[in-house]
Amino acid sequence: MKKYIGLLFVMLGLLGFAQEPQKEGAVRDFEALVINAQSNLPMESVHVVNLNQVIGTITDKEGKFSIQAAVNDTLYFSYLGFKSQKIRITNDMFKFKDTKIALTELAYALEEVVIRPYQLTGYLEIDVKNLPINTAYQYSISGLSKSYEAGNKSPGAVTKVLGAILNPADLLRNLFGKKPRQMRKLRQMKEDDEIRNLLASKFDRETLTELLQIEKVDIDDILSNCNYSKSFISTANDLQILDAISSCYEEFKVLNRGK
Repeated sequence: MKKYIGLLFVMLGLLGFAQEPQKEGAVRDFEALVINAQSNLPMESVHVVNLNQVIGTITDKEGKFSIQAAVNDTLYFSYLGFKSQKIRITNDMFKFKDTKIALTELAYALEEVVIRPYQLTGYLEIDVKNLPINTAYQYSISGLSKSYEAGNKSPGAVTKVLGAILNPADLLRNLFGKKPRQMRKLRQMKEDDEIRNLLASKFDRETLTELLQIEKVDIDDILSNCNYSKSFISTANDLQILDAISSCYEEFKVLNRGK
């Protein structure tokens, strides 16, 4: 009889251990399904980014995905033509493993676009003068691997470039200095292939702002102070923007090394 009572206590202990909630901070595989909110059909190739662990993945043909995560981590879902969504992982999601995330399709309203063709005369010398010219000159600095855009060519352009490299220091310190994790995230984002693939296909800065926890205006300010042209800031994809921010910060550190 004592033998059976002892066995009963052991089984109850194991059952209690199995039902113990996932401890916060413990990272493990998280699995779920992404569906279309309107049709309830699974969605393939949805980008899923863990904003805390800074890793990404995509859903398979059945809309399923698996990603490393911990309780209270935030997942960011992105798919072209659908509203991006964030969810926070709970203990129940790990326990039941039947979580479904529904994405809502966006309704796009196309505005009227007026196309104004160039007034060509047929005379090459005249027409060439009427075409717009990109005046964003680039200057290279010895010791740095990349050149910098400096706007219109002028005698003070090089001085402007040097000043632009140093001036972002305060801005970058304000944005990242008090949040050293953000710069670590920047490096992690550059190393994760899935995140890079996602950023290469996006132009809305949404994923960048979510990952770095900064505003879109901050991104524009950083690049503007690093002397990137307005045309680059407005037309570059999110991956190019990420590389530009990272390059600006790394080169600032090179110039200020030893100070």
